[in-house]
Amino acid sequence: MKRKNWTIEKINAHSRNMVKHIGIEFTEMTENTLSAKMPVDSRTQQPFGILHGGASVVLAETLGSMAGYLQLEEGKHCVGLEINANHLRSVKTGYVYGQAKAIHLGRKTQVWEIKITDEMDELVCISRLTTMIIKNE
Repeated sequence: MKRKNWTIEKINAHSRNMVKHIGIEFTEMTENTLSAKMPVDSRTQQPFGILHGGASVVLAETLGSMAGYLQLEEGKHCVGLEINANHLRSVKTGYVYGQAKAIHLGRKTQVWEIKITDEMDELVCISRLTTMIIKNE
């Protein structure tokens, strides 16, 4: 990631609002990826007691957006343009783990693939996020 001064601890300390409310915690950052975990509990389950698809999408967009931000030079940030998600497996309890990996890092847009797995490393959701890069105001 380009922002070498950002650490997992700093990213977690910077997290607020929905990210903090549903318990997303960033866990690892490499040159090409950003990872996080999210609990499957009353905050993230749908009425039938399984992981809500919307919670998976929140995890995916959070990972892709933060990973995208970390790729940018000072004075710029990115915003989501489009996200899709295929929900492949249900999860009732425990944690899910997401990892964002860049597919395209352009001057104006980025495309991220986010894979979400369960505690047995089974694929739960696969998502693709497109972001637009804009200058800070």
